[in-house]
Amino acid sequence: MTQPLFHVDAFTDRPFAGNPAAVCPLDGPADAAWMQSVAAEMNLSETAFPWPEGDGVWRLRWFTPTVEVDLCGHATLAAAHVLWSEGVADAPEIAFETRSGRLTATREAIQGKSRIWLDFPAVTAKLAPLPDELQRALCGMRPIYTGKNAMDWVVELVSADHVRRFQPDLALLARVKARGLVVTAAGDAPGVDFVSRFFAPAAGIDEDPVTGSAHCCLGPLWGERLKKTDLTGYQCSARGGAVHMRLKGDRVHLGGAAVTVVRGEIC
Repeated sequence: MTQPLFHVDAFTDRPFAGNPAAVCPLDGPADAAWMQSVAAEMNLSETAFPWPEGDGVWRLRWFTPTVEVDLCGHATLAAAHVLWSEGVADAPEIAFETRSGRLTATREAIQGKSRIWLDFPAVTAKLAPLPDELQRALCGMRPIYTGKNAMDWVVELVSADHVRRFQPDLALLARVKARGLVVTAAGDAPGVDFVSRFFAPAAGIDEDPVTGSAHCCLGPLWGERLKKTDLTGYQCSARGGAVHMRLKGDRVHLGGAAVTVVRGEIC
């Protein structure tokens, strides 16, 4: 029996940009070891496994090539895109039950294009000094702000150009006790409030192209600084991608497009 599998580029409206994720829709629960093996075979930053639980609710789990993760934005966006585009779901809202609670996805047409909005929890950072190992991993870059939330360390650099040029010591960074490192600075292009990059070598991801869950922290951080509730961030990895945000109290709505690049089957 074959199993459908999709390769989707998320947080982009064109192929070969944004963040690629695999989506493997299931009829019901699957063995975790099998899901981990599929994610390792796909070798993308995340593979999403959604399956129906009744009454329009879907269970959703995410795996990197090496571990299961608690929260992933781009693979959730990819999963919602697949369920709608393949006609598996037809409701205007999809509810996902996850390790981070219930997350929802809705669709909105903006200037003739479809944008998916994800309702995620805000994961705010608190001011915190960097541990010595992480400071050394910055390879001479001097931050103007350092903080930490439940998942990641957050470092603000002097300029967007510093973020683009940043090259951390990944071996040192892999030893730091956190999911990863978010590096950010104020935007330097029209319509971009801030830029960022995300590194998570401990989770098997040296650099993630576009990280929705990191914007659950970056949205509140820059929203407070800029006194805005609607923001646009650009993750300036090699592939790059834009993440739109609407701040709603203790929630962050993440908006973006997605494109199916490959349809296939697991034999």
